[in-house]
Amino acid sequence: MEASELLGLLARTLAGIDADLAMPSRLCRACVEILGAQSGAVTLSASPEERLTVSTSDGVSAHIGDLEDMLGEGPGHLALVEDRIVVTPIDGAHPVDDAFPLFSQLVASIRGPATAYAVPMRVSGRVVGVLSLYVEAGRLARDPEDAQFLADAVGMALLGQVDSFDWSTRSRIHQATGMVIAQLGIGPSDALAVLRAHAFAHSTTLETIAREVLARRLAFTYDDTNAVQIERTEEP
Repeated sequence: MEASELLGLLARTLAGIDADLAMPSRLCRACVEILGAQSGAVTLSASPEERLTVSTSDGVSAHIGDLEDMLGEGPGHLALVEDRIVVTPIDGAHPVDDAFPLFSQLVASIRGPATAYAVPMRVSGRVVGVLSLYVEAGRLARDPEDAQFLADAVGMALLGQVDSFDWSTRSRIHQATGMVIAQLGIGPSDALAVLRAHAFAHSTTLETIAREVLARRLAFTYDDTNAVQIERTEEP
């Protein structure tokens, strides 16, 4: 489809979505509808580790986004790193994807068989986020080129609103990472990995663990064998 036709379709679809919703939500829902997906999410990112999901179409896509953030792996992460569309079949019978096996296994337990699409959002040649889509049967209703054009249009539309979004979650994770760096004397990526591992072990989100660390209810130290151990000052 020509660019002008896609823009017209996007405008008409947006006009049919509740105007009281925030623009990120309207854009996300419009892309889900146009591309024939069942759910989706829009995530902005300054880097693969600096991700902020600004809209999800439903609870399932929100849960999947939290999972990808916690694990540090998944189609959205790969799309950001490699600047390409990532397509991942999720099948409960054969859930493992070699690129991110743990993510594939856990997502298969959250929802039934589906195909995940992660489309990088580009503005002036720079990746500014990712449009994630989940299709329960078959594939997207439009070509990958159309999906890429819509993702880029969403990225351009949201770029001017970056400062209006609540980045406090990422700030808390940054601060908690800094505290773990100080506690264990390790680098930033290793400290973030410690937080992610703890979140995974306790079936919770990375943000929840960051809050615990910042509230000084959770700390990491070394035991006599130089293994990392966890100290809790009180139950959350």
